[in-house]
Amino acid sequence: MLRFLIRRTLGAALILLLISAFTYFMYFAIPQDPATLACGKNCTPDALALIHKNLGLDKPVPVQYWDYLTGIFAGRDFAVGHCPAPCFGVSFRNNQMVWSTMMDRLPLTVSLTFGSLIVFLVAGLGAGLMAARFRGTWLDKTFSGASLVTSSFQIYFIGPVVMGILVFSTGWLDKPNYVPISENPWGWFMGLLIPWIVMATIFTANYTRMARSSMIEQLQEEHVRAAKAKGMSARYAFFRYAWRGSLIPIITILGMDIGGLLSGGMVTELTFGLAGIGRLARDSVIGKDLPVLMGVMILSAAFIIVCNIVVDALYAVVDPRVRLS
Repeated sequence: MLRFLIRRTLGAALILLLISAFTYFMYFAIPQDPATLACGKNCTPDALALIHKNLGLDKPVPVQYWDYLTGIFAGRDFAVGHCPAPCFGVSFRNNQMVWSTMMDRLPLTVSLTFGSLIVFLVAGLGAGLMAARFRGTWLDKTFSGASLVTSSFQIYFIGPVVMGILVFSTGWLDKPNYVPISENPWGWFMGLLIPWIVMATIFTANYTRMARSSMIEQLQEEHVRAAKAKGMSARYAFFRYAWRGSLIPIITILGMDIGGLLSGGMVTELTFGLAGIGRLARDSVIGKDLPVLMGVMILSAAFIIVCNIVVDALYAVVDPRVRLS
């Protein structure tokens, strides 16, 4: 296990380095000067030169990239002040430290991502297992039919519909907003409940179908049939033997869905007007703000890589036959 984690960590570092280099050098292929954006309408040549110096844009691009990398580990000095490590630079648009800006937005995105993940895993796995347990009954047909319908939904469509029903028509819930969980746990929960429901609706369908098919397959395995032949109840064999084996394909698609969960979170933030990492990424692309864009790219890539390492490690926990070498 330790060798596996070391190897994956080194591979993750290489991937992050390649992503940062690609993003950085592709940005400077854009003909527009970022200093011009920061300078504003009433820009003079002297002011433009000063901005170039303050932002470090007067150096060759490879030197700028090297300064950027070293700044992540050792910090950097800018005209607006010292940027401590981890330093992802200073925004071209508002001269704010990128790291502090991302950390201000990160709690909302983490709450949105992991909250919806818990909801759709519980709902999807529960519906799938119930459909498999009562295969062929009205319950199975209801869950299977509902998963087929909801799998075609999109966040930007279902979001306004759910909010129109639960907020504007019935008044059962308030409009989505973010309150830090440390300040008001109940307000945090209720403020993100609608976005969780919307994101869970999109992802639940796949997990319902996968859990159902995987559980039906596991129920046909010899060890499950042998357990029943020995006198164990169907319920005991279902949860003791078949349940654990059915989690393997679920973990597989969960690892692949991590990236989709982040992109879905970005669309959800824009749909409900929430100011998280997704909205920050959108604004950095529109404003051609390289430091913010770089920070968001590296942070998102690191999140996806770490989650996939955790998912791979879960294989050994769920199935002892899996060996990580």
